[in-house]
Amino acid sequence: MNRRTHLSIRRAHRYLGLFTGIQFIFWTLGGLYFSWSDIDEIHGDFQRKTPVNFSSQMSLASPAQVLAQLPQANSVKSVRLVEILGEPVYQVIFFRNHKGETVSQTQLAVAQTGTLRGSLTEQEAVQMARNSFSEKVEVQQVEYLTAGQVGKHHEYRKSPLPAYAVTMQHPTNTTVYVASERGEVTKFRNNKWRMFDFLWMLHTMDYQGRDNFGNLLLRLFSVVGMVTILSGFALYFVSSKGSRRKAATGTTRPGVIR
Repeated sequence: MNRRTHLSIRRAHRYLGLFTGIQFIFWTLGGLYFSWSDIDEIHGDFQRKTPVNFSSQMSLASPAQVLAQLPQANSVKSVRLVEILGEPVYQVIFFRNHKGETVSQTQLAVAQTGTLRGSLTEQEAVQMARNSFSEKVEVQQVEYLTAGQVGKHHEYRKSPLPAYAVTMQHPTNTTVYVASERGEVTKFRNNKWRMFDFLWMLHTMDYQGRDNFGNLLLRLFSVVGMVTILSGFALYFVSSKGSRRKAATGTTRPGVIR
């Protein structure tokens, strides 16, 4: 390989290293945090109380009785038994037509009588959040979230709405999310999760929605990173070969480091 080609590879490797170096640091920092973190702590599982189980001997109305009160339902996705403040409640998720489109809707019903009931009130949601928390804590803030308030970067993205965000007075700054129409606690979000989410965004390089692992920018940096590594190997082998050749011909001067 002639000197001009050698210098071109060296120059390309130098500038590629500068271009990709910062992103490599982000990848490494993210990898360290991910590998040294307890995923149960990030998900807030250690702060959740064990769910309440109902007696198998309790008397319940038939789910068909509930479905009969939903004439607008075209099809049913699921019927679940959930607990709302100690009481068994049917959670029915169904599909209906709305302005020519098929939309999903959730209906709650008292499981013992089959009577339809409304979504959770703020007071019910706050009490459910406190009941689900493993420690006795005070509520710092309550916010009612709708689709217009939850964007691609929100910590409650891609989760059932509307929902109450109940933030606790706790060192972890944990927010418990309670889906009002579904009648259930859905997510715990704490400071460790927020750090994880930020580093995940840097790791995936999806600065729009954070969760697209196949975006164009990530693919580009992956290719450029591979070229950077290969150019480094090329420089190593070229330099080694040149040093061996000079040593064999005796052209290397003593005391000179090349």
